[in-house]
Amino acid sequence: VEAHTTHTSEFLKLNPASGLWPASGFGQDVIIGVLDSGVWPESASFSEDGLPEIPKRWKGICKAGTDFNSSLCNRKIIGANYFNKGILADNPTVNISMNSARDTRGHGTHVASIAAGNFAKGASYFGYATGTARGMAPRARIAVYKFSFEEGTFTSDLIAAMDQAVADGVDIITISYGWVRIPVYQDSIAIASFGAMMKGVLISASAGNSGPEMGTINNGVPWIFTVASCSTDRAFYGTLTLGNGVNITGFSLFPVKTIIKNFPVLYNESISPCDSSDVLAKVPNGGRSIMICFSNAVEVEDQMAAISESKFGGAIYISDDPDVLSSNFFPNPGVVISTKEGKQVIDYATKSAKPKVSLSFQGTRIDVKPAPAVSAFSSRGPSLSYLQVAKPDIMAPGELILAAWPSNNSDTVIGVNTFLGSDYRLVSGTSMAAPHIAGIAAMLKGAHPDWSPSAIRSAMMTTANHLDNTKNPIKTEDGNSNTTSLAMGAGLVDPNRAVDPGLIYDATPQDYVNLLCSMNFTLEQFNTIARSSAKHNCSNPSDDINYPSFIALFSPIGKYSRLEKKFRRTVTNVGAGAAKYVAKVIAPKSSTISISPQTLVFEKKNQKQDYTLTIRYKGIADDQAQSGSITWVEENGHHTVRSPIVVAPALDAWT
Repeated sequence: VEAHTTHTSEFLKLNPASGLWPASGFGQDVIIGVLDSGVWPESASFSEDGLPEIPKRWKGICKAGTDFNSSLCNRKIIGANYFNKGILADNPTVNISMNSARDTRGHGTHVASIAAGNFAKGASYFGYATGTARGMAPRARIAVYKFSFEEGTFTSDLIAAMDQAVADGVDIITISYGWVRIPVYQDSIAIASFGAMMKGVLISASAGNSGPEMGTINNGVPWIFTVASCSTDRAFYGTLTLGNGVNITGFSLFPVKTIIKNFPVLYNESISPCDSSDVLAKVPNGGRSIMICFSNAVEVEDQMAAISESKFGGAIYISDDPDVLSSNFFPNPGVVISTKEGKQVIDYATKSAKPKVSLSFQGTRIDVKPAPAVSAFSSRGPSLSYLQVAKPDIMAPGELILAAWPSNNSDTVIGVNTFLGSDYRLVSGTSMAAPHIAGIAAMLKGAHPDWSPSAIRSAMMTTANHLDNTKNPIKTEDGNSNTTSLAMGAGLVDPNRAVDPGLIYDATPQDYVNLLCSMNFTLEQFNTIARSSAKHNCSNPSDDINYPSFIALFSPIGKYSRLEKKFRRTVTNVGAGAAKYVAKVIAPKSSTISISPQTLVFEKKNQKQDYTLTIRYKGIADDQAQSGSITWVEENGHHTVRSPIVVAPALDAWT
């Protein structure tokens, strides 16, 4: 295996010698259902090399269709199905162009290979991120359920796909779609996931890409594992060399191996916003020059488009916008540098007699610090679907992830109308974070076949890392150090610690029915969500689900605010035997936290103990969200079981 891999497995410290990979046999024989836009089965990531026979318990099919015959399934892609009755019901005369499980967009292929792609040597995106691609669980099986087509995406097709996946025998489902600000009883993912959870299938779903505003999260119901996105410690760059010999590295994904040598560099305040291709096109000898583009009022993507349309030789883009660093759109030779570095370059360009620059590309750097940071685009909690549980749950890499792509999908552009294709593509989004968690969940299921979806989620949340690689609290990409669980959940997933969490917060299907019973739905709304589970009784409604995190929302009305909220929790000892744990509390600002009891003693494995946690908040009404934690620390042992606590203002729009 080469050093520079698709890298997220290294960043998450997965290794063949110890931890979750060997403990689970790399996810061998666990089945992940991928609900998305289909799959490109010819990708090297879906090779069946090294995989034994298909598990006997598998009940799914490989359904033939347009450009897809059943022989395209193998020991890696063990099932492929597609669902479009909703499209046809909406428009009976529609011609579905790819009426099969084949992926025309790339999204589903990318997601599937992140979760469980096989080892694929020699992968790269035009020379960036070169190495061996592999998914989180390289020996897990993939079952594809296509419900999203060029002609549309319908809720009825999504529910049909998820119900079929559960009936077929998948262990884990990953879904990177979502709807924001709709009631739970109208949210097809929430409805379908409730049925899956009742049957013991864990759902990993993307939090959405509407950050950094609060309350923008998708898939925020308690029975879904909601995944936020973060950066990794890998960066892609080009090198800018000024005529005076100064080297500056800046972000670049220009997809051509080329070196631009000693081009004149231009800075002109009236032109440098780079917001008009007509103005840029009039610059003499622009095709053999590099423009400095700088304007806080113009998006870098629009500047790039203007540079391309004007046929300029290239550009130096000056921006501190973190979203720019997660985009794969880079149609012309150039680099993105910070405003601090930009000042140096502008000084050189305006004060030198004949300023010149050189540019080179295809740089990949590992061990960037600090990392991770919460992606600027990652949607934030709290969840409007259900305010009593803090969302998201956890964070995983979601920025410029290299994964498989349809080879006929040429959507990398150079200039205005030159398009290139690649078998692997760097893509960003919480869509990429969710399948990382699905692959890790699959391996935890392989290592612990008796664990419920709640146990698997708890193991990942209570062992997640809330510190970055500089050992400081994880920040957001704009450098905000007050990062609460409403942005990052419990923190960055740590697969090797999750396989041995010490204690777990478990919950049964009945606990979720009791929760649903407490949510003030009409009988019709309740039945819409619970469906076949509706026959369960509502004799014991409870909104205090046994969750591995805590949230209290205070009223921001008036000058001061007071709040007291009590939680009851049950933890199960999954360590080797007898154990004693002591509570260590960090209270959020303006709050006190009390725990009873403060010591938990377990005499044997699988024994349960209860505790209560009370948050008392007394603060000013315009406080921001504040974070804290409770960690159960094992005496004379190595387990630490951490749960995030967040106290936040309840905005009018949420309640």
